[in-house]
Amino acid sequence: MKTPENYKYTSNHEWVLIEGEIATVGITDYAQSELGDIVFIELPEVGDEFAKGDAIGTIEAVKTVADMNTPVSGEIVEINEKLIDESETVNTDPYTEGWIAKLKFSDASEVNDLLSAEKYQELIG
Repeated sequence: MKTPENYKYTSNHEWVLIEGEIATVGITDYAQSELGDIVFIELPEVGDEFAKGDAIGTIEAVKTVADMNTPVSGEIVEINEKLIDESETVNTDPYTEGWIAKLKFSDASEVNDLLSAEKYQELIG
């Protein structure tokens, strides 16, 4: 499983890439492999505000439907509109082309609660 070193992770299998005050979020390679073929993603709306842990959308796969939770609090500033028509991108490239949303995060201290790549690898075994 790919686990980029410069990303942060949650125990719920979301990833975060912090760039300045913007947090790009998505689901991990492990999560997409567990879900199977993704057929639909419900995305949040730009301007929506969420608290850490809130569901910002859902991911529908052939086997199940799962919530996508935000690892940090903030306001949605961009969504990956490509996923509306090409949700399978999350299966093929979860860390770059398959990102789900970008948030302007409101509490930088929440980043300290996230897992390093090494800790996330330990979690998934």
